[in-house]
Amino acid sequence: MTTLTTWISSGTMQALGWALVHFLWQGAALAALCAVAMTLFRRPSVRYLIGISCLALMLLAPIVTFFFYTSPQLSSVVVRPSSPIMAAEPISPFRTQGSASQPVQARPLAAFPWLVEVWLLGVALFSLRSAGGFIVLACTRRKKSFAVEERVLQICYMLQDQFGIRRAVQYCESIYVQAPAVIGWFRPIVFLPASALTGLSEEQLTLVIAHELAHIRRFDAFFNLLQVSVETLLFYHPAIWWLNRRIRVEREQCCDEMAVTLCGNAIEYARALALMEEWRTVPSFAMAANRGPLSERIARLLGLSSSREGGRKVGIAGSVLFLAAALLAGNALLGMVYPKPTAYASVSPIRRLLQSAAPQKQPAPQSAPAPAPKPSAGQTAQRSEQPGNSQSYIDRMSAAGLSNLTADELISLKSQGVTPEYVREMHEIGLHPDADGFVGMKVQGVTPEYVKELSSLGFNPDVDQIVGMKVQGVRADYVRGLKEVGIQADADDIVGLKVQGVTPEYVRDLQAVGLKVDANDVVGLKVQGVTAAYVKGLREQGLNPDANDVVGMRVQGVTPEYIRDIRALGLNPSADEIVGMKVQGVTPEFIKALQAAGFKPSVDDVVSAKVQGITTEFVDMARKHGFQNLTIEKLIELKRLGILESRGEI
Repeated sequence: MTTLTTWISSGTMQALGWALVHFLWQGAALAALCAVAMTLFRRPSVRYLIGISCLALMLLAPIVTFFFYTSPQLSSVVVRPSSPIMAAEPISPFRTQGSASQPVQARPLAAFPWLVEVWLLGVALFSLRSAGGFIVLACTRRKKSFAVEERVLQICYMLQDQFGIRRAVQYCESIYVQAPAVIGWFRPIVFLPASALTGLSEEQLTLVIAHELAHIRRFDAFFNLLQVSVETLLFYHPAIWWLNRRIRVEREQCCDEMAVTLCGNAIEYARALALMEEWRTVPSFAMAANRGPLSERIARLLGLSSSREGGRKVGIAGSVLFLAAALLAGNALLGMVYPKPTAYASVSPIRRLLQSAAPQKQPAPQSAPAPAPKPSAGQTAQRSEQPGNSQSYIDRMSAAGLSNLTADELISLKSQGVTPEYVREMHEIGLHPDADGFVGMKVQGVTPEYVKELSSLGFNPDVDQIVGMKVQGVRADYVRGLKEVGIQADADDIVGLKVQGVTPEYVRDLQAVGLKVDANDVVGLKVQGVTAAYVKGLREQGLNPDANDVVGMRVQGVTPEYIRDIRALGLNPSADEIVGMKVQGVTPEFIKALQAAGFKPSVDDVVSAKVQGITTEFVDMARKHGFQNLTIEKLIELKRLGILESRGEI
């Protein structure tokens, strides 16, 4: 089992692996059914509902499959042939040849640990992608925006009342988007770019705002969140991406219909869409008016036939063939998972009962053997492991305190070499894990001595923590070394420190340059590659940063040389100000250019000028217009209002 899947039990691994594999044909079948259904209907609202419903089924399918493989199978009552007493045992009616008491189960694949690991890595990567998209939205909300004009605001309020939207909606003019867009779930904001406010007529602008309010009225942001979640979890199936693309197309057409129904004049709206096709810069997770295929939307608005309409019959036929192929693939996969019944399974249950109830030949009586000397406890334990012992593995495990085990658990325990003595020793030192816990400890080589060693250091870890410490190679000398340098950490912190490669020597070097750290601080410093030499260089420049300041500066790429060059120009920023300057891309050359233009900027002036895009060329342009005694604040206002910029005729 690989590193990422060490914590997953064998039963859960098998169920998860089969759920991922089965979804290949399940997703294809659902996509084919959805394609047929969407082809039969012409209204975008109906097709959108079909698409969302199919997406929900795609999310539900692997979940149901997973629980199917983890739930107990239906059982029937059969009798052990070797027992003259009709003792019933629950097993599956399908058996393999040569194993009269072993139920047929889904065949696990050796590649399942790798398959699940690749899937987990993919989910992690796509989660980062989604998180990045949402961070962009959050940043866009926080970026500086302006209230729209009173005339535009009245149009927005009028449309909001006509839609019956009672939620608080904010309307802003933004320079960070080039097309109208809606951002936010519970408190949405409609961003209107200056290009839309100046480049569209009032009627076109009304239609565009109506389109954005239609997204809010339909709660499209929440359904888009569902789509992103499904894309993250089931990223490996092409049907997910195809269906999500179709859903987004139908969503835009639904909002187009609502906007035209409310305001009329589809021709003007089509013109507005054509104009906004040039303004496509907008966050990918936002609801924007210029989303979706432009030609299809305009053709539908103008009542023209599109290429999709002519291929409806071909689409239905292709979807049916695709559905049939998916079902055949699913049937073949199920046949591979569950083997066919053998000759023993073909025998009727009644006949098996009669055979088992038939009189058995009794062995001939033998004379009683001479009493043997009573064995010692060690001899008893050794004899219990020898072949031919009267007690079975199940009985000995039950005697050791591990009872009510399933067939899967017994197989896993026995395969990994978990003995009753191992279970008994773990119980004696206070650990009482379940079967999966014992398997995990045995796989990782956890011994009773190792657990006692951890307990002697003041830890009281649970099974998961013990396995984690063993996996990462945590030893007693490592923990003692950390305590000697003042790092007091619990079991989880120790694992995190070991994973990141934190050593007592690393902590000691940081303390030698005056940095006080705890367990959390040192992990963050190590992750960012902070060294004692780096901290020393910062202190040589007159800074006295704490651990958080050092991490922040390291993340943003602040170097001692950068600080030295900034201070050589007469500025004396603090640690937070240095990080802010670096984030905004302030360079020593930029400061020199401002000073050469006659300014004596402060740290705040430099950051503001950089954010607003003030350049030496812009300063020269302002002075050519006769402006004198300019300050950074006045330059920023001139830049923001576009007073010096020439605009073409609209």
